[in-house]
Amino acid sequence: MVEPSGLTRHLEALQAAADANGGNRADATGGYEASAAYVEEQLRAAGYEPRRQEFSYGRRNVDAFNILADTGSGSGSVLVLGAHLDSVEEGPGLNDNGSGVAAVLEVALRLAAEGAVPRERIRFAFWGGEEDGMHGSEHYVEELSRAEAAAHVAYLNVDVVGSPNAVVFVYDGDGSDSEEAGPEGSAAVERVLQDILRAEGVEALPFGFIGDSDYDAFVQGGIPAGGLFTGDAGTKSEAEARVFGGQAGVQYDECYHRACDTIGNVDMAVLEQMTETLMSATVSLGGIEGGLAEGAQEGAG
Repeated sequence: MVEPSGLTRHLEALQAAADANGGNRADATGGYEASAAYVEEQLRAAGYEPRRQEFSYGRRNVDAFNILADTGSGSGSVLVLGAHLDSVEEGPGLNDNGSGVAAVLEVALRLAAEGAVPRERIRFAFWGGEEDGMHGSEHYVEELSRAEAAAHVAYLNVDVVGSPNAVVFVYDGDGSDSEEAGPEGSAAVERVLQDILRAEGVEALPFGFIGDSDYDAFVQGGIPAGGLFTGDAGTKSEAEARVFGGQAGVQYDECYHRACDTIGNVDMAVLEQMTETLMSATVSLGGIEGGLAEGAQEGAG
């Protein structure tokens, strides 16, 4: 089970990183470095060996990095869970995307604590450069050889998953409700997420791959993709309010890309539910036999 106190602890650390560094956690700032140091510290304490994947981008040649950490077991195939670690310069970015960072980090810590042995190697990725154009995830995919790309069974994107006026969306892998399907295998990812949520009484809505988050590099690279999203700049409809509660005619997150996107902007119940869903999807897609109760971890690293 996901520890709500763990999620809160992660968000508090990210808020503190922003507070101590001009109110944001944007790329190539002290706030980003402090956020990264916290994530790395937590991963190391759990037995992982996080590594920085460095890259640069833009006219200003911004020096940035992703953080990657793998489970120690694996068949040669890779399941990636990813969340962008940077915020915009305008605010601390606790829903966008401290919520996703907290979810991915907590799944990593729980898998380690439970001694889970996945069939697939699970890679936890914390992307830099997302708010400036998804540069970190693009660099990651560009660096893959053809064989390495083919070994990726799926990418799960977790970006904005604690919205205060939330709707539960899953990415439309089969293309049934949007203009374009994801790469082959994406439909199966969508079904896994939908089935997990349906078992909890939640009928998630499909959301198209519109190129606005880190899944895009994987989609363009032909890697199956999916993920969770609870809404940012869009406005909740009357129909969505009837299903999910909250206020119709109001933005999913009125603090999106603003200074008020603090820890108080994150709906912790929504974040906990999305983290539990991510955990269950990781168990399913990562081939963790018997859930999290069986097996002994083969040295995360």
